Amino acid sequence: MDGLPLAHAAVPGLARYEDLVFEGWDLNGQSLAAACAEHRVLNDSQLAETAEALGAVRPRPGVASEAFCRRISGSNIRSVPGHRAAVAAIVDDLRDMRVAHGLDGIVMVNLASTERTPDAESAALRSMDAFERGLDADDPAIGPAMLYARAAIEAGVPYGNFTPSVAADAPALVELSRRRGVPVAGKDGKTGQTMMKTVIAPALRARALHVDGWFSTNILGNRDGEALRDRDSLASKLGTKGSVLDSILGYPVEDHIVDIRYYRPRGDDKEAWDNIDVTGFLGHRMQIKVNFLCKDSVLAAPLVLEIARLLDLAAQRGEGGPQEQLSIFFKAPMTVNGHAPEHAFHAQERMLTEWLGAGAAE
Repeated sequence: MDGLPLAHAAVPGLARYEDLVFEGWDLNGQSLAAACAEHRVLNDSQLAETAEALGAVRPRPGVASEAFCRRISGSNIRSVPGHRAAVAAIVDDLRDMRVAHGLDGIVMVNLASTERTPDAESAALRSMDAFERGLDADDPAIGPAMLYARAAIEAGVPYGNFTPSVAADAPALVELSRRRGVPVAGKDGKTGQTMMKTVIAPALRARALHVDGWFSTNILGNRDGEALRDRDSLASKLGTKGSVLDSILGYPVEDHIVDIRYYRPRGDDKEAWDNIDVTGFLGHRMQIKVNFLCKDSVLAAPLVLEIARLLDLAAQRGEGGPQEQLSIFFKAPMTVNGHAPEHAFHAQERMLTEWLGAGAAE
């Protein structure tokens, strides 16, 4: 993945890194410099080099709902009288950002804490008209991630969901993104452990090593970990992390267990352990063990940059609705026709490369 930006730097229309401007919302009003220092995301020399630029970036007050994310709070909250007003406020912010920075275009990427999963059968989520009625009625099935996605689509802003929260993947918003011709992609960024699964699992299948069980555990101590201490938010996260193996291997792994624990001393330095039990030739049993010590934000940041650049490119090409070619970035990719996504890493990489090449050749 690290080679992806360099490999496609010459693609016509792909935004240059030096032309990117960053703004956003957060319930914590501290500057990016203060946040980086608090969570030890950057080392001392990097903090010194970036302090002035990061110190100038302060988040706008965000729309929040304690009912959807119970363990994350802050004082930098946008007070709005209902769903419709929240969407209007976000649209106003997007327009202000465009004018204030003299931007050619905007892309919104959801990096917020994981929300609980709403009832998938809720009427408000099933169709565009029902969703609009839900906005007027302040339907409790509609959470902040959906409000931001709805605002982005209304403003013609491409939207990427790096979280497991239900957002532009709600059927109502998929329909709206297609009608408005706005690119959307997601969900749940594939940064560490799941990325490793999409690399290892195809190799096991190719060598006919049957996976009898796969136990995965994660410990992390940042705000994402704090949010996942809530059982409903945790259920959303486990739903996307657990959906990969079966589709790659072609059979259900009955003992596929994923465990996530908040461990405060770890901070942003996440640790992921995997134990894989396999059966090979003549029924002989073997084990594979992987221990991935990684920095959550450092893994996520380059992916977010590429998602933003590629969604902007899709908008330039006039491509609306789900952008399946961006599947390589997500644990639970949105697909064009709602079919099961292709999870094998190399197949996803080929799909993206072909899309980039096809556009460049036109």
